[in-house]
Amino acid sequence: MTDERLTGLYVMDPALFDDVYGPDERADIERHLTIERPPLSATDLSAGVLADVDVLVTGWGAPRLTAELLDSAPRLALVLYAAGSVRPLVTEESWARGVRVTSGGAVIADKVADFTLAQILYALKHGWRYVLTARRTAAAVPRRSELGTAGATVGLVSLGATGRATARLLARHGVRVVAHDPYVSDADARVLGVEPTTLEGVFTQSDVVSLHAPLLDETRGMVDAELLRSMRPDATLVNTARGGLVDEPALVTVLGERPDLFAVLDVTDPEPPHPGSPLFTLDNVVVTPHLAGSLGPERRLLGAAMAEELARYVAKRPLRHEVAAVSMEHAA
Repeated sequence: MTDERLTGLYVMDPALFDDVYGPDERADIERHLTIERPPLSATDLSAGVLADVDVLVTGWGAPRLTAELLDSAPRLALVLYAAGSVRPLVTEESWARGVRVTSGGAVIADKVADFTLAQILYALKHGWRYVLTARRTAAAVPRRSELGTAGATVGLVSLGATGRATARLLARHGVRVVAHDPYVSDADARVLGVEPTTLEGVFTQSDVVSLHAPLLDETRGMVDAELLRSMRPDATLVNTARGGLVDEPALVTVLGERPDLFAVLDVTDPEPPHPGSPLFTLDNVVVTPHLAGSLGPERRLLGAAMAEELARYVAKRPLRHEVAAVSMEHAA
């Protein structure tokens, strides 16, 4: 397959298309692809529109690669997916037919890790606690002898792309990092500078626990009352992963029982919380509106990553962000 014979099509949520694929990103992509149609949404895919498509350029709102869609796209060889989890996109049929998929998940993971690091460092200095206490009391709050990063332990739940990116950032700050991930060997964890431990060990040892696990049947509600009650005095829970990982009623109960604990929730279940939720009124929790990840102009980094992947593909070089079927079982 040569560069000039490749035909492509943009298909994704039209409201997000320009966020992801700006003029520069489209120019880089169209250097290698002939794209004759305007961008479409998944619902716009009529009969025959995919017949000559070699590369599908997509992102949030991508069409699912069902057998029916694949039957209508006999030439489809590559999907550039400028978003995170490919679970809504791929199917057993797409793997069986050898359709290659590359994802922007690693780009998003780096952005989530940046936000998470900021929250972890702020938590180690009890920043949010001072802000909320001063606002509640309308008075300056005397500074305590905070731990900061010196001698602190940070616990990571899962060492997927975001957990690994967070571990790499934490390595620069001199904190001890412990982690639990049943699918990562102890040797691989130690290569990251992380001490492997049990899930219970993460909660009992850490001054800040940061969640990065995918939301699966076996992880839903995994952070329960027992784990929360086992946390160290003055510890903080940070969740930038999925709200469903936490048993939210249990979290509300334990935060009420233990005002020394704190929670920073960038995700909730449901998201956003219902009006009047205790998460908005408890003194020891803050809720942010899913700020971690790629927002606004940051999403152009996803489009740029997909353009780079396409350049590698036409040059017959290995793709940096290709998703393998075997990696999907426990992916986010």
